[in-house]
Amino acid sequence: MAEEIERRFLTRRLEIRANGDEPRRIIGYGAVFEQLSEDLGGFREMIKPGAFTETIGKDDIRSLWNHNTLYVLGRTASGTLVVVEDDIGLRYEVIPPDSQYAQDFFQSVDRGDVDQSSFGFRAIEESWINPTDEEPLPIRVLRRVKLYDVGPVTFPAYPTTSAEARAKVDEINDLASRATDQVANAQGAAGRLALMRRRLELLERL
Repeated sequence: MAEEIERRFLTRRLEIRANGDEPRRIIGYGAVFEQLSEDLGGFREMIKPGAFTETIGKDDIRSLWNHNTLYVLGRTASGTLVVVEDDIGLRYEVIPPDSQYAQDFFQSVDRGDVDQSSFGFRAIEESWINPTDEEPLPIRVLRRVKLYDVGPVTFPAYPTTSAEARAKVDEINDLASRATDQVANAQGAAGRLALMRRRLELLERL
């Protein structure tokens, strides 16, 4: 089974810097620590400090525009992308190529048309927090992930709005609805948590 790459989006603004004769570079955050996400389809998510430490140390990570492999902005193996963990979260700094699409991208950022980031990953170690009266949704805690790419995006929405993605989400929801019968006898928070886990299992099979 192919590895399922999950994607998350962050509204923290991008920054462009240029020092003297040095090439322009993009600086942004692909993720922040210890903050709850929005509702991701029946659960919320939190990323713990250290979640990216292992992957940063060993994996060859790309910076892509809109997760599109046709628009590579940088790569850790070539030294054109630097990814680090700091007190805030996953910080990246990328030097795009001297290409037309990169120049178009800089213009879009300068105009304010593109100002947000996203990262693609696969969960390696996670845990779950049961719902409470204060937090009615289960919370997925990401403790260790494999990072595939990080970079700017035009539409920071989850899930993506393409027809293919919508069809997949509809299929997931249909399968998840049928799976509800399997946990019908479970009550309260435990039942909702079991259903969320079943939903994620179904997502990985698509």
